[in-house]
Amino acid sequence: MKILFVSMHSIHAIRWIENLKDTSHELYWFDVTANGTLDTISNVKQFTRWEKRKLPHLKGEYFLSKKLPLLYQFVRRILKVTENEALEAIILSIQPDIVHSFEMQSCSYPILKTMQKYPHIKWIYSCWGSDIFYYQNFKTHKRKMKNVLKRVNYIHTDCNRDFKLAQNLNFNGTYVGSVPGGSGYKLNEIEKYKIPIKDRKIILVKGYEHRFGRALNVIKSLELISNDLNEFDVVVFGAHDNVKQYIDQRGLGFKYFDRHELLQEELLGLMGKAYIYIGNSISDGIPNTLLEALVMGAFPIQSNPGGATSEVISHETNGLLINDPENVIAISQLIREALKNKELIFNSKLVNDEIAKSKLSYKMNQRKILDIYERIKSQLSVTK
Repeated sequence: MKILFVSMHSIHAIRWIENLKDTSHELYWFDVTANGTLDTISNVKQFTRWEKRKLPHLKGEYFLSKKLPLLYQFVRRILKVTENEALEAIILSIQPDIVHSFEMQSCSYPILKTMQKYPHIKWIYSCWGSDIFYYQNFKTHKRKMKNVLKRVNYIHTDCNRDFKLAQNLNFNGTYVGSVPGGSGYKLNEIEKYKIPIKDRKIILVKGYEHRFGRALNVIKSLELISNDLNEFDVVVFGAHDNVKQYIDQRGLGFKYFDRHELLQEELLGLMGKAYIYIGNSISDGIPNTLLEALVMGAFPIQSNPGGATSEVISHETNGLLINDPENVIAISQLIREALKNKELIFNSKLVNDEIAKSKLSYKMNQRKILDIYERIKSQLSVTK
């Protein structure tokens, strides 16, 4: 088949595409954000740098885009080539069997008009993170999502929660299952990064503090129980500026790495030395960092927006669930519980090792991904 992927620059999209490197499918990638080439396998033909002007730059255009974005989107189609126009040109050129878009707001909204124009082309949408769960609460987004999901033929998610939400938002097609956003882990290869639990002295914190992330509440909760942390080093990765500033201003002595400072192997190395991993947000699917911590043997303490995390973590069995991501005191109590309960820590690793083997291995999830396209291929053969 001819498969056209539509995504922004994303490590998750790269990992997904690379699962198809040894297949006979013709692979294409449309850079929907017009930011340049994707660092992926060589047999993917890439369509990039497509955004061109129709009219010379107008005075006040930047101001309009920032202050009146809805009006600007209407005007933009007169000024520039749009995502829909670029996609249509690609479709006419390569005649794809499948268009597969990753993410809703940036990668699926902008191509809906063209996908509606070519209803014979099968459309797969991969729902990750907060795509549906968060944005369903806004009237304009809800309308756009319902229009996209009405056209989409197949949906893949990283948690079962989002399939149920999609059904309530006009999705009437085929659910091809839940596959982790990172598409699985090569468990034998990452074993070298792990040290025994008894030797681990790191509390590792995901440092996102933005629309969804609530890392500051974790930092404040650790500050509350600083006397319990004597034998541990707190390390924050992916730290936003406001998190770094708080740590410095309070003189907490926590080590931090900013958003782009660590390579994937370096982060796995930290997770393989972490006694506890903490991630906290008001909205997410099943975070890839949570799964990475789990496979690396770190005890997970994770927020549970919409019940997604509880599909993987059973409270007080193989981790602890944060029920209120804004409650600093409650979070501090969970961390203290984990620090005092060594039996819970050691027993959870046994459970999580089994989950890693049974659900998170690379080969198993690669097979799931390949099967998605084989199922669609067989259905196309029947209809032709």
